[in-house]
Amino acid sequence: MIYDSPIRSLVKGISWRLFASVDTFMLAFVITGKALIAAPIALSEIITKLVLYFLHERLWNIITWGRINNKPTTLRSLAKSISWRIWGTIDTTILSFLISGNLHFALTIGSFEVVTKILFFFVHERIWAQIKWGRQILQPNNN
Repeated sequence: MIYDSPIRSLVKGISWRLFASVDTFMLAFVITGKALIAAPIALSEIITKLVLYFLHERLWNIITWGRINNKPTTLRSLAKSISWRIWGTIDTTILSFLISGNLHFALTIGSFEVVTKILFFFVHERIWAQIKWGRQILQPNNN
């Protein structure tokens, strides 16, 4: 069984968040045309998404489905990408609405980021699948 350490989950979350926040800023800026709206959306989600991502990673750590030869399969990465995007899109849409006060902007930002973030998250997952740091292989306890 594979076990990812909490510190691995944290570092992985930070690496994803840096990349994803740039994407969020760009989407929000293109949609609203205002850096003063895009920046607070991207900055506020750094905090909310780090917490959500860490919890998501810990949840997926206990799910054994989709691991072969002590590595996650492509199908597992895809399922994990989609489940994360559900959490992430809800968070981004709520933050976008609270900051912009405009439901249309919030829904548009949330809708566009579904596509960009699933693609980027999948790539991020495949990169991290190759990194052994913080990953342990636990032998089953045969009592």
